[in-house]
Amino acid sequence: MITPSSHLFSPASKGEGLQKGCIVVINIGDTATRTKTITNEDVWNFAAATGDMNPVHLDETYAADTRFGKRIAHGMLTGAIISAILGNDLPGPGTVYLGQEFKFKAPVFIGDTVTAQVEVVNYREDKRITTLRTTCTNQDGVLVLEGEAVVIAP
Repeated sequence: MITPSSHLFSPASKGEGLQKGCIVVINIGDTATRTKTITNEDVWNFAAATGDMNPVHLDETYAADTRFGKRIAHGMLTGAIISAILGNDLPGPGTVYLGQEFKFKAPVFIGDTVTAQVEVVNYREDKRITTLRTTCTNQDGVLVLEGEAVVIAP
């Protein structure tokens, strides 16, 4: 398993970031996870960045009358945790998205702690195309998101 503190790259000196030309070793079955507690500030910042001002995410009164009974986080905010894994951990810096499929299985509420995981399920070495199973669960172990990402590994 790869965690945010373990890297397959050699950092450049003096805080210049990663050295160019580093190659990540990819193996079927490799996994990486990240955990994040979703805050009110996260939801508002995501709304501001994307322009998604849907009241189910932002308005307590409106959300109280929905099937959820309270505000929910944007689904793509949850999905963005997966993007953070892909771009930082596995495969890591330099990764380029080719595609992502998400199925939203349950709502994520403000205050929920989401654990995202990716697992390498296919790897085409000649083109460095990597397919990963992607999942997110909440603090109760409920699956809130599942899908598949296809990326070009660095």
